[in-house]
Amino acid sequence: MSSIRRAAILGSGVMGAAIAAHLANVGIPSLLLDIVPNKLTPEEEKKGLSLEDKVVRNRIVNSGKVGLLKAKPAPLYHTKDIDLIETGNFEDDFERIAECDWIIEVVVERLDIKRQVLAKVDEYRRKGSIVSSNTSGVSITAMAEGRSEDFRQHFLGTHFFNPPRYMKLLELIPTVDTLPQVIAQMRIFAEDVLGKGVVIAKDTPNFIANRIGTYGLLITFAEMQKTRFGVDEVDLLTGPVLGRPKSATFRTLDIVGIDTFVHVAQNVYDQSTDPEEKAVFEVPTVIRKMVDNGWIGEKSGQGFFKREKTAQGREIFALDIDTMEYRPRRKLSSASFEAAKAAPSLKKKLQTLAYGEDDAAIFVWNVIKQTLLYSARLVGVIADDITAIDDAMKWGFNWDMGPFELWDAIGVRRSVERMKQEGLVIPEFVEVLLTQGETFYTQRGQTVQSFFVGHGYKEVKPDERKIDLRLLKENGHVVFGNKGASLVDLGDGVACLELHSLKQAIGADVVTMMMKAADEVEKNFEALIVSSEASNFSVGANLMMILMEAQDDNWDEIDLAVRQFQNANMRLKYLKKPVVVAPHGLTLGGGAEIALAGSALQMAAETYCGLVEVGVGLIPGGGGNKELLIRMMERLPEGTDLSPVPLVQKAFEVIAMAKVSTSAKEAAELGFLRPTDQITVARDQLLAQAKATSLKLAENFVPRRHKGIKVLGENAAAYLMIGVYGMKKSGYISEHDEKIARHLIRVLTGGQAAGGSVVSEQYLLDLEREAFLSLCGEPKTQARMQYMLQKGKPLRN
Repeated sequence: MSSIRRAAILGSGVMGAAIAAHLANVGIPSLLLDIVPNKLTPEEEKKGLSLEDKVVRNRIVNSGKVGLLKAKPAPLYHTKDIDLIETGNFEDDFERIAECDWIIEVVVERLDIKRQVLAKVDEYRRKGSIVSSNTSGVSITAMAEGRSEDFRQHFLGTHFFNPPRYMKLLELIPTVDTLPQVIAQMRIFAEDVLGKGVVIAKDTPNFIANRIGTYGLLITFAEMQKTRFGVDEVDLLTGPVLGRPKSATFRTLDIVGIDTFVHVAQNVYDQSTDPEEKAVFEVPTVIRKMVDNGWIGEKSGQGFFKREKTAQGREIFALDIDTMEYRPRRKLSSASFEAAKAAPSLKKKLQTLAYGEDDAAIFVWNVIKQTLLYSARLVGVIADDITAIDDAMKWGFNWDMGPFELWDAIGVRRSVERMKQEGLVIPEFVEVLLTQGETFYTQRGQTVQSFFVGHGYKEVKPDERKIDLRLLKENGHVVFGNKGASLVDLGDGVACLELHSLKQAIGADVVTMMMKAADEVEKNFEALIVSSEASNFSVGANLMMILMEAQDDNWDEIDLAVRQFQNANMRLKYLKKPVVVAPHGLTLGGGAEIALAGSALQMAAETYCGLVEVGVGLIPGGGGNKELLIRMMERLPEGTDLSPVPLVQKAFEVIAMAKVSTSAKEAAELGFLRPTDQITVARDQLLAQAKATSLKLAENFVPRRHKGIKVLGENAAAYLMIGVYGMKKSGYISEHDEKIARHLIRVLTGGQAAGGSVVSEQYLLDLEREAFLSLCGEPKTQARMQYMLQKGKPLRN
């Protein structure tokens, strides 16, 4: 049970309001406060309002709250959560912070203003309440100067990364006065309740992630200026091939805001006493000129990249930093880059680029080596251990590997020898490592060990809140598997069916494993979990395979594939042992159908679930229509006289409009979760929580029994078709959309079965499969599938 039950957020700007939103996401009410306006708007003057009216006095804070409903990406799991945010102002409501367990200051990034606000907090707060400042680099120690002892003991920095809902990293920055129990309490709360990845940072300029991330970006810019490469080519070299996001370097700066980046860099420049470091953090003239021009990235419409209308449509142009003009993007010509892209693993990709011999490889080496050396020099300065630095970069900048993990991947000894040949000074920390081992991280059995300054290899204790599938698999816990999926023994009688095909797409190999896992669990385990550690649960069926079979008129093959997938889902649904499906990220089409087949769902809060087959000209074929219909009909209280038609219509709308939830909470509203299903906010605790749920279910598990489904028949079908006809006549949908809708309505209302009659699940599955096959044969459906595969978006035809 969390000891933080209510929070106050001081400052309703973008970050303050977004932090309040994420607290609301996890059910914590908050008081959001901001300053009182000093003058009326023209609209307020017209209404005859004065500066004393509450609506005026709360205008700024209310604007921040309302902005949450319009912000993209959405800061709220569900718009209803906004009701947990109460608003007020600094003059009328400040004393109410005494009601709160956690007070978060999120005002402008100026030490003098922060100190003024915190002095007032010290006056009104309740003793023992936690106070933090959300800052990207202002000194936490300096903010606490002059405050009471109890304030200083309960004060720390909490650096949320933007946007708070989506960015995993939270840097906690204690001072020498912060009580150890306060740090421990905040860490557990942030991890378990807020779902954050927490690192403990030292009170230094820009803390951990921004310090190293900004350095890396500036080094990349400096190296680019020495080469023939442009910003577009550098983004190719510093993106996924290096285990970095697609936004890479310059696209990332455009997204963050180049003006914001300049502010962060300036913060280190102003506070650094190291001439070499200071030189790196001096913002280049070109970037300052861009800010002067207002070219600050996405929010201004142009930065390092700019979208322009051309004869071919909207194209992205790249800035030539020599001419300060935009030009078409260029393709990168590099043998090393092409070889790295083709490499089978990230480790091989990194080695290929780091030790290649062409210009692109040399560029990457020059960027990597400087970032690694800088990170090593900061161990003990910005954080006490390398795990904090690696985690900060992975969670704050979405790197697949932190700097020390990357160093291990390319080979520490080999890279250090090359650095020495190039005349570089190697930090003593690294030299000591090479007297004791070859890598920063070592693994023995199921224990990971990491290298700490002055302590050799220090063991990292396993976190009981988390399950590491990779470690289990490396230590012989795979029961069996194929290219699409594996059954992994999690211990305590629980097995996990891990989907690991490309994009976790569902093909014959996955279906085979579903059936095989079901047999094995019934014989030798107490429960089954279906999940993975990939970014997404499943993007659905293997669309390429379906299209190829359809184009070759292999209808028997498609019929067999759909029938087998239906059978596999039914096997899971009626298994004699509990099946807990733990979806996360994209859970689309067939992925959603697997989720619907489980005994229970343990869904990650960030799950984007939907039956999206209509987007490629089909309807769900693996039981999704049937399962969503059942869930909707369950909402009808027994013995009621209420009509079930609106519930069937709701199921129709969810499928026909290919609605995808923006969160697990919205998935529940769309009908994918039952009231008994669970939501996990901390993504890395999902498997462990699913395991706990499965063991609890196993204690007194009663397998499901086949029940009939009451269908509404042709009268309900005619009613639903009236709406479809209206949309077609108004031009909202095409003739092909109408045809798809007719098939879907036929399935949901029971085909030719009489209204009110009870049919079997197999009857509805047969209707689904027939509709699926019929639509596969439509040229317009095949065109939609082709377009989705080529363009990654739906075709309306």
